[in-house]
Amino acid sequence: MKKILGIGNALVDVMTQIDNDNVLKEFSLPKGSMQLVDDVKSSEVKAGTEKFKRRLASGGSAANTIHGLGMLGLKTGFIGSVGKDETGDFFEKDMKSAGVDTLLFRRESVTGTAVALISHDSERTFATHLGAATELHDAELKAKYFKGYNILYLEGYLIFNKPLVDTACKIAKSLKMKVALDLASYNVVEMMHKDFKEIIENYVDIIFANEMEAKAYTGKDPEEALKILSEFCEIAVVKTGSEGSLIKRGEEVLKVGTIKVKLKDTTGAGDLYASGFLYGYANGYSLEKCGLFGSVLAGNVIELIGAKMNGRRWTRIRKKILDISTEE
Repeated sequence: MKKILGIGNALVDVMTQIDNDNVLKEFSLPKGSMQLVDDVKSSEVKAGTEKFKRRLASGGSAANTIHGLGMLGLKTGFIGSVGKDETGDFFEKDMKSAGVDTLLFRRESVTGTAVALISHDSERTFATHLGAATELHDAELKAKYFKGYNILYLEGYLIFNKPLVDTACKIAKSLKMKVALDLASYNVVEMMHKDFKEIIENYVDIIFANEMEAKAYTGKDPEEALKILSEFCEIAVVKTGSEGSLIKRGEEVLKVGTIKVKLKDTTGAGDLYASGFLYGYANGYSLEKCGLFGSVLAGNVIELIGAKMNGRRWTRIRKKILDISTEE
């Protein structure tokens, strides 16, 4: 069984159910996007939505994926940066509760937060204040933190700190680790296309993208985008929402469907899909089963608000994964 190390923005999600999309217009937040905001705007958004139902959970794209892998029983680690505050303590406790080995650098700045505004149609829009998360620097990454791991998992949001991504990938490759990358958000891909291209073409072995992200990167629809992405990676995955996912490795191309669910909130769907897929990959399962594992986790998390699931649901997920893994 392979071990997976994640690096990402250590955030605490503020999951907020809004009653209409006027709130998004009020704060100039394009629906379905992730917008980086400063401390002032973050505070304004929190204050302007405090009348709505909300709850906290450890978050950040890579952290969600690593947390999910930990809940599946895989050996995992996470490197990030948080503040010396209660929010940072909350993040660390939540990750460790899933069995994740955490290496968190503590800063004077506040721990980052991501206000997730969930619309009636279950689409989510993020107003993210990165806070201390941005203070993780390339010089702090040491090869000793990577030793013992087989796969490095990176979230695309880290592209704003390209030296950090470059250093992480170089260390991983020097230790013969595979590098997996999720493209994160279509607007980030559009903004940082050149930097993504350099990272993908030089380092990435496994790439995850939803259809909007794939189109932002390639300019093509899912099938063509899959072909283009696969030219530079061992495995390319394009997630197509309710249609499932497209997966390509060499000449092998698969379409994997979804499970029947009652959609409530799409937050974390892509992150948990990656958890399921990488769990299968780390354990040597076929691409089809990797995709099915991803569909099981993504399907379960969208029935709830937020990217975290309770113990009872995880018990059901693990049973379903076991059932799939033993099928001929």
